[in-house]
Amino acid sequence: MNSMLMGRYIPGNSLIHKMDPRSKLLVMLAFIVVIFLAHDWLGYLILLIYTFLGVGLSKISLSYFLKGLRPMVGLILFTVIFQMVLTPGQHQLFHFWIFQISVESMINAVYIFFRFVLIIFMSTILTLTTPPLTLADGIETGLSPLKKLKIPVHELGLMLSISLRFIPTLMDDTTMIMNAQKARGMDFGEGNLVQKIKSVIPILIPLFVSSFRRADDLAIAMESRGYQGGDGRTKYRQLKWSARDTGLIVSIVFIAGLLILWSKISG
Repeated sequence: MNSMLMGRYIPGNSLIHKMDPRSKLLVMLAFIVVIFLAHDWLGYLILLIYTFLGVGLSKISLSYFLKGLRPMVGLILFTVIFQMVLTPGQHQLFHFWIFQISVESMINAVYIFFRFVLIIFMSTILTLTTPPLTLADGIETGLSPLKKLKIPVHELGLMLSISLRFIPTLMDDTTMIMNAQKARGMDFGEGNLVQKIKSVIPILIPLFVSSFRRADDLAIAMESRGYQGGDGRTKYRQLKWSARDTGLIVSIVFIAGLLILWSKISG
């Protein structure tokens, strides 16, 4: 559970920490689109340099980013292998029934691997350098135009804030419950798959009880303070857009333009 970084924030004074959450969110969403503009090794090299430049500017140890990558290793390997054996290619290296491996499928599998890694690294930069509540404020502000469509933007932002706030707490509760069960002789690594699934039940039940208790305490606290929704409410945390945020947007636009130009030249 310690490898779960969602909702975790590492305080710092780096350039990335000081940026507005709205600019970081926009760049993160744009990066997911821009990454599909890369079609060869040079395009992915450009994206690698851009990503690791962000890692360096965040002044956060690379080990944290590797921890964020660890829970996704199974999905990444499954996708890469699936891409490798089921994608047709002209230069076949291996063929059996519907499975085949070619030079082209191996290259595409490597590109998909880099896509996963780059997206996870960029999202980890966003979460580690942005306080969860500030991130939720940024999302709420970004969704504010939807108020004209009668969509409860503030309530959505509130739910997101609460979710992000309590993810680390639930992770800590899970670790505490697992340690308590181990102290009573429970071994979560023994037995076959069915037995391992059954061993999770002593964790889930107290975790659900703890979650409902926290939710009830939070609801009582909000009611006792007279919480009335978003209309007319002021904010303690004020978001401020600065020149560095504009520079961040310009940087991702520059990367997109560079990749588009290179694809036209090489294509």
